[in-house]
Amino acid sequence: MSRAEPRPALARRLRALREEAGITQAQLGQALGGSKPLSVSLISSWENADKPVVPPSHRLNAYAALFATRRSVAGDTVRLLPVEQLTDVEEVRRKELQAELLSLRDQGELAEPAPARPDFWQFRDDEDITIVCARLPEEHRRNLTYADPENADYVSLYTYADLDALIELHGHIRSRNLDNEVRFRTTENLLTDDYTTHLILLGGVDWNPVTKEVMQRTGLPVRQVSRDDEPENNGFSVEEDGETRLFRSRLDGAGHLLEDVALFYRCVSPFNRKRTVTVCNGMYGRGTYGAVRALTDRRFRDRNWEYLRERFSGAENFSIVSRIPVTGSSGLTPDWTVEDNRLHEWPEADA
Repeated sequence: MSRAEPRPALARRLRALREEAGITQAQLGQALGGSKPLSVSLISSWENADKPVVPPSHRLNAYAALFATRRSVAGDTVRLLPVEQLTDVEEVRRKELQAELLSLRDQGELAEPAPARPDFWQFRDDEDITIVCARLPEEHRRNLTYADPENADYVSLYTYADLDALIELHGHIRSRNLDNEVRFRTTENLLTDDYTTHLILLGGVDWNPVTKEVMQRTGLPVRQVSRDDEPENNGFSVEEDGETRLFRSRLDGAGHLLEDVALFYRCVSPFNRKRTVTVCNGMYGRGTYGAVRALTDRRFRDRNWEYLRERFSGAENFSIVSRIPVTGSSGLTPDWTVEDNRLHEWPEADA
């Protein structure tokens, strides 16, 4: 795709935003100017791709706030809402528009800018995605009738570990990537070419060898201590200032899980530098499910996504170890904007 000069590209984008919202230049001038409406001729000059005039940055910031929400144009009068009145979703959209418009002004962008990515799990249309689960160990399948291939009612999904996390994540990713190939496999069925797609690894090192391999290959300073290797001292281990910190799950005296601990890790793929690997991993299944729900649960995903964008801005590789409280039989979705829920973050925050 050819590149355009920044000013014509910005002018076209400003006009497109107004026309998509279905408002006139006069209405836009009224909304942006308030008690002193901006003239139609000024708005027109900003939208003129042949002889564009570049708006000052504070006007572009106002554009971003105005078009971040449909509520701006929902009533009889077009109005610019205060930023503090925007919802979490609208605030994410405002910041994305702001970054896009300022980039078009300062640096120039593609003549047809790529659409903003409003969801963590959204990928480019031409990029395949593979979700990788461990296979449920044989001793856990032995009494599952439908997990027996010899049974007439055999269901292959009964052989998957972390099935609740898989169903949750596959449905969400599929809805966000309608033109992508989104597949899921157990580690035993993983094909060679799957390694070079976007990989999403569910489950930990006890059962998922691909998770173990990626954590070793990519230099993540968080190590999962296997429940099999050290049943009394397992958890996520971190070396900090020469000391080892171990984040463990909590169980009661009867062995019931009270609180799990989960790792969420995104990195550049060691198998294809133009793709990513994401690990959603708990010490138990409810931790894995909680790590997935952090960015799929509609009540939390937008604020958690915004937290990642701000906290790890520009970082290609990052991780969060978080608490996953368990109530009854259910693991709760972690809210990463609550400091107590975040046990460890890497890279460390700037001082």
